[in-house]
Amino acid sequence: MSRLLRIAFWAAALFAFVMATLPAPPNLQVSDKLQHMTAFFVIALLGCAAFPRLSRLKLLLALIAFGGFIELVQMVPALHRDSEWGDWFADIAAASLALVVAALSARLRSARTD
Repeated sequence: MSRLLRIAFWAAALFAFVMATLPAPPNLQVSDKLQHMTAFFVIALLGCAAFPRLSRLKLLLALIAFGGFIELVQMVPALHRDSEWGDWFADIAAASLALVVAALSARLRSARTD
């Protein structure tokens, strides 16, 4: 199961990167910030599940760096994309929220088994 979760994590991260760097991404009729938040929320949850021994702080720092990297790549003029601080902050907020949800969920599961 952990192998499948790791594949899902890397696939989601790759999908998010590709969608964020496509010169003409599909128009989903959803705000850009919501797209960023959804992607990073899902990637963070998958990261918790796929790498349970990795500290949540290290995962958060990696996701912060990943979001920053996406924004740097979006600065490439040939991509015709906009790099925004707000997008990066949305990534950070969503990843942080997902890690809090994962921690609370783990606590609830632990309390049920005690």
